[in-house]
Amino acid sequence: MNCPMLNKNQKRVRTISLLLIVIAVVAWLGYGGDILTKTEVLVETNDELFGSVKEWKDQFILGLDYTLVIICGIVAVSLTALYLLRTKKV
Repeated sequence: MNCPMLNKNQKRVRTISLLLIVIAVVAWLGYGGDILTKTEVLVETNDELFGSVKEWKDQFILGLDYTLVIICGIVAVSLTALYLLRTKKV
């Protein structure tokens, strides 16, 4: 993975961006690996009068859609930084 075309700053940017992408994927898997992001979850509660009742509870579950947007943002910022940090050879 050692590329002679990259300088020290570019290698640092590459390492940080790869680490951030891995963190985003691990966070997505930690939330359950759902495809779509959810803001509410259907939970079943026991009511004395009606027995078993299903209600919506506010809870954020990260989905693959938001995770891919985060990853695309990281890639865009890191590519811009790699371009701006290049060494100019004459």
